[in-house]
Amino acid sequence: MYLKSINIQNFRNYEQQKINLSKDINIFYGDNAQGKTNIIESIFLMAFGKSFRTNKDKEMIMLSKNFLKINGEYEKKDRIGEIEILINNKKIVSHNGIKLNKLSELVGNLNIVIFTPDDINILKDGPSERRKFLDMMIGQLKPRYLYNLSMYNKTLEQRNSFLKNKIENDEMLEIWDEKLYEYGNIINNYRKDFIKKISQKIQGIHDKIAKEIIEIEYLSDCNSKDEFIKKLKSKRAIDKIRGYTSAGIHRDDFKIYIDKKEVDIYGSQGQNRTAVLSLKLSEIEIIKDDIGEYPILLLDDFMSELDEKRIKNFLTNIKNIQVIITCTKNIEIENSTSYHIQNGNIIA
Repeated sequence: MYLKSINIQNFRNYEQQKINLSKDINIFYGDNAQGKTNIIESIFLMAFGKSFRTNKDKEMIMLSKNFLKINGEYEKKDRIGEIEILINNKKIVSHNGIKLNKLSELVGNLNIVIFTPDDINILKDGPSERRKFLDMMIGQLKPRYLYNLSMYNKTLEQRNSFLKNKIENDEMLEIWDEKLYEYGNIINNYRKDFIKKISQKIQGIHDKIAKEIIEIEYLSDCNSKDEFIKKLKSKRAIDKIRGYTSAGIHRDDFKIYIDKKEVDIYGSQGQNRTAVLSLKLSEIEIIKDDIGEYPILLLDDFMSELDEKRIKNFLTNIKNIQVIITCTKNIEIENSTSYHIQNGNIIA
């Protein structure tokens, strides 16, 4: 699949810009703070209905304007699709001219994998970053996953409210416990399957980047119903004191090991970055296996991660994938189209 064009209006520092994209490598280059990452963000917005940089939609609207609009046309499985995002006082998302009621209906139409300098946080930050990574990637492929995740979070919110308000009713808590397991077990199975698929891909990919043994392990509270319910009951007294649920798939995690050592603890900065890159490249292959086509690869500020020689080698070895890359200077490479960005405009 590939993104054919994107039309941006009142988005960040872009007042009006239409961009026709190549099926191959698209290089957006220019000085810092000119709007290169905004291109990546606008594509991410079309894929997920939200930004990877802010939780506040209004921050994406150009100063002095009261709305933003993004329209993109893509080709997937020989069919043309169109996504439109309008944000003013509310967010209106349309696919092929039809207004969508939920963001979950948007996710999975435009399949992307994104790699940014901040992605090292997947390993270096807490488990919530790693769960977010899993949720985003599985959600692109499995709509049922997003439904069960939404239901789990609603149930968790209700249980936490119950605990916070110090209501003494263990029968009601047991109902919430059953529901948490019902939705959590489905989520857990999807996550374990996804981690298993990563395990099957990641070593071969990592071999091309670094000569190390890389392994991934999923850590869960939800391995069996009896174990899960027992754990919730054992933590019930402390949960009542704290006012929140301390066990469940919302606490799950995964670990990556390099040569049998936890990379986030014992690995160098370079090892953490190459581990994340291997993780992202594994995603690409998993999405391709699932939908029959490669997703779009978004690489933001990639020259800050690798030198030009490594970047050229990396891009040369990527086949049949549309790549959209931002960097401070142009890269001369076969099958690439370059766009010089200056203050929210393409000048060359």
